[in-house]
Amino acid sequence: MKLISCVVYFALTGFMCFLFGRFVPKKHFDPNSFPFRTFSFEKDGAIYERIGIKHWQNRLPDMSKILPGLMPTKRISKIPDTQTLQIMICETCVAEFVHWILFLWGLGCFRFFKFNIAVIVYIIYAASNFPFILIQRYNRPRLQKLLIIFRTRECEAACAADSTDIKGSTADQPSENSGEFLSQKS
Repeated sequence: MKLISCVVYFALTGFMCFLFGRFVPKKHFDPNSFPFRTFSFEKDGAIYERIGIKHWQNRLPDMSKILPGLMPTKRISKIPDTQTLQIMICETCVAEFVHWILFLWGLGCFRFFKFNIAVIVYIIYAASNFPFILIQRYNRPRLQKLLIIFRTRECEAACAADSTDIKGSTADQPSENSGEFLSQKS
């Protein structure tokens, strides 16, 4: 009975965290603020490459594949737009936060089992959430770098378009009759 109660507890907390992650206003998640900003020891996610995250991150369950209508996809096109990148960066913050909540709420298993068994259950449960936290911390700085690159390209393209408009425009260039117009005005 305690096992069933614990499983129900984990299922309910998981469902509540999922709902929280979907409905909480995303403006509360700033990727450049604590706890989401990249710490210096993470070296923009390079530290996670040492544990082979590139090889195993895509093998873990992805809620965007399990519930495609309720979660934004975690895949980006080869040429993403800045809005998509901003959404994905924010989603990494939400996902990390939700997994930290689950990580902490896992301590509730101590209500259902004796201490020794509860420790084992909690370690297994926490270990199942921790890789997802690492994935978010690995991907966020990479997405942020990509966003900077795409914003720079958009700005350069906009500046190039503006300079073409200025160079190619005849409205700003003096016409042959402009001297007559000016002299008539004076």
